[in-house]
Amino acid sequence: MAAQMPSAGMARVHRLLKIGTSCQRRLRCKDTIAFSTCSVKCNASQGDSSDSPPSTGLASGSALLSRGRRPLSPLERISSLLAQEALSPEVLQLRERDHLDPEEDVNVRLSGTQGEESGATPEDDPESPRASDAAVVTSAWPPLAPGELLVAEHRRKGRVEFRKMFELQTGARLGSSWGVIPHDDVAGRPAGSFVKTSRGVSILVRRASLEDYVLYMRRGPAIAYPKDASAMLMMMDVTEGDCVLESGSGSGAMSLFLSRAVGCKGSVLSVEVREDHHKRSVLNYKRWRASWSVRRGEEWPDNVRFHTGDLCEASPLLAAHGFHAVSVILSVNLITCIHLFLYFLCYSCCAPPLQVALDLPYPQLVLPTVVPHLHPGAVCAVYLANITQVIDLLEGLRCLPLPLLCERIVEVPIRDWLVAPALQKDGRHCVRRDPTLGRDQGEEANAEETSKEEQPAFGSIPYLARPHPAQMSHTAFLVKLRKCVR
Repeated sequence: MAAQMPSAGMARVHRLLKIGTSCQRRLRCKDTIAFSTCSVKCNASQGDSSDSPPSTGLASGSALLSRGRRPLSPLERISSLLAQEALSPEVLQLRERDHLDPEEDVNVRLSGTQGEESGATPEDDPESPRASDAAVVTSAWPPLAPGELLVAEHRRKGRVEFRKMFELQTGARLGSSWGVIPHDDVAGRPAGSFVKTSRGVSILVRRASLEDYVLYMRRGPAIAYPKDASAMLMMMDVTEGDCVLESGSGSGAMSLFLSRAVGCKGSVLSVEVREDHHKRSVLNYKRWRASWSVRRGEEWPDNVRFHTGDLCEASPLLAAHGFHAVSVILSVNLITCIHLFLYFLCYSCCAPPLQVALDLPYPQLVLPTVVPHLHPGAVCAVYLANITQVIDLLEGLRCLPLPLLCERIVEVPIRDWLVAPALQKDGRHCVRRDPTLGRDQGEEANAEETSKEEQPAFGSIPYLARPHPAQMSHTAFLVKLRKCVR
């Protein structure tokens, strides 16, 4: 009868008998492992009274574990039920590796167990991160001290409602429409702390960056905004150790950026024609250096030399000097334009224009004095407020035989965006609606209840994104001139 049974049926019966035999063998191995574990615990409780050495127990335990290892992955379980001819080469390779190295997993487990019994912890590893590292980082940054320049700001619904820069002084007070904060309550706190005012409003107090200081310091003329200053530094490719000439100190904004760029090994020569602007730039420069020394405990590099005079007549000052870059900051504000228009309106009939001396800078008149002291291949960056000044500059370069090449005329726009989660009128977060049809109303009610009580899940809240209503308008045009050899 067995001879008449098809070959497929014989193979199936043989497979079933093989599975049954392997299951019985695994059950026996499990019982043996459990019994051997109990015997090892009993021997450990007896101590040194046992005659058998500990290595024999470990060897027998590893042999039992390796012999009774159960395949954990689904791939191993399924491949054990299939014929060897039906397996792919990758599966055969994995099976051979498991059969050749059955003790690797056991050795890893035993070594981990020995480490736990010996009392070794991850804290003993010098490379492992510790919880005390955060405390070390916090203590390395000094707390706020009197003499530092700080910025206090209050945000409401993602918008800045109040922002003010002040110098921390003993016994002084910071007043605002949101309440009063004594300076003594701020001193000694870490930077970035929230301090409550007399009205109970939390105000964020942080250290003022160089960008904050330039924007909120006392000004005389208009400043070179940080967005334009960074672009000019990239144009001139100013690095540590360079010698830079600045035409027009203004309020000292560009002088500070150049001072940080050239470092201790470099130098900056800033020339200003007006005495009041010169005084303001020097005061702002000294104030920042004093605050920096209190904050960092080290001196800001004293690498800027301020000079009062007209750059057109400053050839003796520039003698024996070679500059890696030149920064020319010229601006015409609205009041100067109005005065210029009224002057020509009133005196155009009785006074010749060539004899009129106006407080209106022309960069093309400054370049003939500057270009001979500029290194070949260096860049002269010109900061101009009006496009008419750019046209006059290009016309002057066309008429004057100067080895300058106009490479770029750019404007640096920055658009602030307001991105915030969508909120309902009662202050709750909006929930994304599934566009599927035929949705049960009970599920919608449950979704509203969960949005009221629990925190919404990731990706379930829609966001509103639009340009910020308060945008910075046009500031200046940047002209990049490179000295070339012809």
